[in-house]
Amino acid sequence: MELGSVVSAVRSKRVLIGNDVRPAVVIIKDGKIHQILSESNFSVGVGCEVLDVGDSVVMPGIVDSHVHVNEPGRTSWEGFWTATKAAAAGGVTTIVDMPLNSIPPTTTLGNFHEKLREATGKCFVDTAFWGGVIPGNQVVAGFKCFLIHSGVEEFPHVTNCDLHAAMKQLQGTGSVLLFHAELDVQQTTEESGDPSQYSTFLESRPDVMEVEAIRTVTELCLQYQVRCHIVHLSSAKPLKLIQKARQAGAPLTVETTHHYLSLCAENIPAGATQFKCCPPIRGSNNQEQLWSALKAGQIDMVVSDHSPCTPDLKKLDTGDFSQAWGGISSLQFGLPLFWSSAKKRGFQLSDVVRLLSRKTAQLCGLDNQKGSLGPGYDADLVIWDPEREFEITPYLGITLQGVVYATILRGRLVYKEGSFCPEPLGKHLLIPQRKNQAQL
Repeated sequence: MELGSVVSAVRSKRVLIGNDVRPAVVIIKDGKIHQILSESNFSVGVGCEVLDVGDSVVMPGIVDSHVHVNEPGRTSWEGFWTATKAAAAGGVTTIVDMPLNSIPPTTTLGNFHEKLREATGKCFVDTAFWGGVIPGNQVVAGFKCFLIHSGVEEFPHVTNCDLHAAMKQLQGTGSVLLFHAELDVQQTTEESGDPSQYSTFLESRPDVMEVEAIRTVTELCLQYQVRCHIVHLSSAKPLKLIQKARQAGAPLTVETTHHYLSLCAENIPAGATQFKCCPPIRGSNNQEQLWSALKAGQIDMVVSDHSPCTPDLKKLDTGDFSQAWGGISSLQFGLPLFWSSAKKRGFQLSDVVRLLSRKTAQLCGLDNQKGSLGPGYDADLVIWDPEREFEITPYLGITLQGVVYATILRGRLVYKEGSFCPEPLGKHLLIPQRKNQAQL
């Protein structure tokens, strides 16, 4: 079957339906899932393009709700063309682009339209957009703010006064406010230690920065009853605060990332600034607590927080963590990164869908069309082999489990075994307007 072809049906011995994996045929009509039939009830019609994938697993495409594409303005870091190709290769069928680090950031209606123009004709998967915290005039998935310096001058962090104003504007809208939850609470220790040692950087971003930021978020969430979401939780210490707020009725969700679940501080060599991100990768004990929280449902979803930059910004020549750009790129490898670690801890394929597809789609208001395998949903499918092993790069030398064989976007074959559809078939997803919807 040629790339770009319209797929009428996908047959596999392992289709994930609800919590069960069984032989089935997924029937696709007009880009949507029409029916899911048992093999005995399926007969091939005239002109029906059936993709038979043997015993590869068929499940909903991944919805990655935390991706920094950086176009316009920093396309040398990453643009829509390459980011969405990486997504397709990783079985990700929808990304939600963050309002930074593009120039200009997505904080006004004009800037949002500029981003839409730049993205047009360049997306190999479907793309939605988060906005900055300033309300105005066009529908996005929700809004993001920082409680600490964002790392780029054009996206300043908010004050307490800004937060109360934003919360008042978002009340009753159904929109969600995303928080980079770190607060400056003490003098950093970067200058007092060796800046090439990872421990020096880690000590400069202690757990208490996340704890105090999340304390602020939970208080606001309870006071205003506005949906709040904590992005990239790295510390397990604030989990009790989060649970307490939820039990008190706070509409609060939380995500963690593949790098916090796969990498730990003890294994980061001196000068290895490619591991720098904020909040930081913490120790192995903390990591196990994140896994336990994920299993207990205390963490709702897992995302990439894909944040690339040019190699020079990582300061690999000096190995200085204090000067290096913070961000890790993993958009293409989220599925195998998660599965390789999760499988060892007793997670099932249904957990993968819940944490990487369904919950992320819910967060950004796309759960009526994305993130599930059922009639009426977009025919976004990832076809993969969860048992097959591969090395992520000779550079890291990590062996992972889970190779993506093909990706289907709204019934079209966009990726197969290392090759891509010649034309980008992704579309922009604007969130349907609700009454009193908060706008850019």
